[in-house]
Amino acid sequence: MGKYILKRLVSTVITVLAIITITFFLMRMIPGMVVINPCDDVEAKAAVRAAYEYEGPVYLRFGRLAVPVINDEATYKFELGKGVVLKEGKDVTIIATGLCVNEAVEAAKLLAADGIDAEVINIHTIKPLDEDLVIASAQKTGKVVTVEEHSVIGGLGSAVCDALSEKAPTKVMKIGVYDRFGESGPGADLIKKYELDAESIYKKVKGFLS
Repeated sequence: MGKYILKRLVSTVITVLAIITITFFLMRMIPGMVVINPCDDVEAKAAVRAAYEYEGPVYLRFGRLAVPVINDEATYKFELGKGVVLKEGKDVTIIATGLCVNEAVEAAKLLAADGIDAEVINIHTIKPLDEDLVIASAQKTGKVVTVEEHSVIGGLGSAVCDALSEKAPTKVMKIGVYDRFGESGPGADLIKKYELDAESIYKKVKGFLS
């Protein structure tokens, strides 16, 4: 009786986007539900182990789009509710989840070439959110961008805004799927179509900072 794991296996990053764009919102609403969205293979394996050991309901969301492995399996430690700073910076905070984490890392490299020092945070646990990390980074940089392969309504961006509006009001830009229906197709193509790729993130962050 003690362990329940809710799993949604997604055939591509946005294969049935009309459904996937609201899953965080729906799961965040359920009392006591833990919501996890890993960024790579190493984190996905660790998340499954953590979910099995956790006493309570856990929602795991996966994408099958092949992404680079960011984490070192030998040293990586997964902690529920704890974000991971992938790159420190002082000009803007980019908070990403799931398949968008690698895109955010690559976008930060493009920004660095323009002299913009972006902090990049991987939030694998959307609920409970690592509010302490989010707030500390926002206070350091003064501007926050969230990136997710999900609707901008009710997902990571909304969770971050909830935390900041109450405890550390900060200017925020949410990057994700805007108020529109999705479509089926190859994940990589849809990432670009919905402007969740590194180049698109780079351009949006540049505009946000100008």
